[in-house]
Amino acid sequence: MIDRPAPTSPGWQRWLPGLQALRGYRAEWLRDDLAAGLVLATMLVPVGIAYAVASGVPGINGLYTTMAALLAYALFGPSRILVLGPDSALAALILAVVLPLSAGVAQHAVMVAAAMALAAGMVCIAAGLARLGFVTELLSKPIRYGFINGIAIVVLIDQAPRLAGIATVGGRPLAKAADFGQCLLQGCANLASLAIGAATLALILVLKRWPRVPGMLIAVVVATVAVGVFGLDGRAGVSVLGALPQGLPAPALPLLDWAELRRVAAGAGAVAVLAFAETSVLSRTYALRTGQRIDANRELIGLGAANLASGLFQGFPVSSSSTRTPVAEAAGAKTQLTSVVAALAVAVLLLAAPTLLVDLPLSALAAVVIASVIGLIEWRDLQRIRRIQAWEFWLAIGCTAGVVVLGAVQGIALAVVAAVIEFLWDGWRPHTAVLGKVEGIDGFHDIARHPEAVRDAGLVLFRWDAPLFFANADLFQRNVLEAVEASPTAVRWVVVAAEPVTSVDVTAADMLADLDQLLQDAGIELAFAEMKGPVKDKLHRFGLFARFGREAFFPTVDAAVHAYRAWASTAT
Repeated sequence: MIDRPAPTSPGWQRWLPGLQALRGYRAEWLRDDLAAGLVLATMLVPVGIAYAVASGVPGINGLYTTMAALLAYALFGPSRILVLGPDSALAALILAVVLPLSAGVAQHAVMVAAAMALAAGMVCIAAGLARLGFVTELLSKPIRYGFINGIAIVVLIDQAPRLAGIATVGGRPLAKAADFGQCLLQGCANLASLAIGAATLALILVLKRWPRVPGMLIAVVVATVAVGVFGLDGRAGVSVLGALPQGLPAPALPLLDWAELRRVAAGAGAVAVLAFAETSVLSRTYALRTGQRIDANRELIGLGAANLASGLFQGFPVSSSSTRTPVAEAAGAKTQLTSVVAALAVAVLLLAAPTLLVDLPLSALAAVVIASVIGLIEWRDLQRIRRIQAWEFWLAIGCTAGVVVLGAVQGIALAVVAAVIEFLWDGWRPHTAVLGKVEGIDGFHDIARHPEAVRDAGLVLFRWDAPLFFANADLFQRNVLEAVEASPTAVRWVVVAAEPVTSVDVTAADMLADLDQLLQDAGIELAFAEMKGPVKDKLHRFGLFARFGREAFFPTVDAAVHAYRAWASTAT
């Protein structure tokens, strides 16, 4: 039986889904939520620290981010099981803004990252209030694959030096990869760090076979114990995390100058789009499993609230997690109380045992990030896409190349532009057909597919499989006139089978008036069949309905053909 959430209350309470969940909370869920929260916390600590370092900020800020995002989403988020927090896919986007603006100063990096979180949160909330939850539908699956694959490659290039104990440098991903390769050839790697990082990565990947086993935690604990027992930080030069500051963060607003804020705003916009794209997909997936109905606009607001909270408490932008959410589900999570318990467990660590991770090697954190982004790379489904529609496969590859060559922020802009072009292309050059009657088959069919189709003398039945708008208006007119010229008999009527036409804009309306005049000058009548009511309403507003006359619009193609035959019999 599927457990349904409590009905939504009117007024301000509907903006706080967490309170709604509490109203319908069942006592038998408490044990599962407590246990799942503690299990989740064991994964959140190493992952939060690792993603913070990958984003260019101190590891402690990853824990601040984790706590703030979990608590805020538990109150404002509509999904009962989704886990929000630092994300590997966002790391490259954040780093691309933080690294050049912070100039290596940790405190300034924290302010830049916090400002990004605040800006991304405001973008998400504004978009949710404006009911723009549909915008992620612009990103087709190949484009999403291409972008995420590009992000994964960028993160891998950034983390590889850390895995080898090499100090990272700025620059474009390809230049950074070249520098890393040259450094390896020159023997710059710290062999102890490389061995620890490689062993940690291997252990994480092996333990992934057992989803219920906290592989990342086990691997990080083993690496930390090894460094502490053998004193590798001092004897072998292995870089470690060091002691975390004791206590919890105080709320604060980041202070940046206007030039920095412009850079931050651009990066935050890209972060907001990617974070919502990821969150909406994951949210819908788990909504189907739990029987919930998730409003995309409410999801935007929940994501925005989590980012605002993170920014106010010295964090950085967050998204949903495709790795931690399954952990919560597998551990038996029932509601967002799981996230609250996990956040409190992290807080207890910071208050009671801040030195617990003092020997955590940075190469092990790099291994955690690399293991996560390896799971992001999609290739198998891209091969399927290549087999069925090669151009969409190459579109995905182009988006990947754009992210790697141009950078993550520019890459998401490229992905959005590519998505719009992809959408426009289908409507710009749609399929068209001249129709005829095929014996034994109801209706009228494309004569290109059915050469045996019979056509009425003097009649052209023309079908246009797209909306009519400015980009394809001239093509529509040319195709109609070409169909008239190609007719084996002198044309008297042209009937547009308009059922696939879902919209008409001003440019297309003016084109229809011009086409009607051209056909009238040639002694040809223009008519329409199966046109949708909303499209007719537009023609009314444009003044075309009166021009063509009500008699030029037929409910079906059959009705139009019968009317033509009746007219032809009297005309002859």
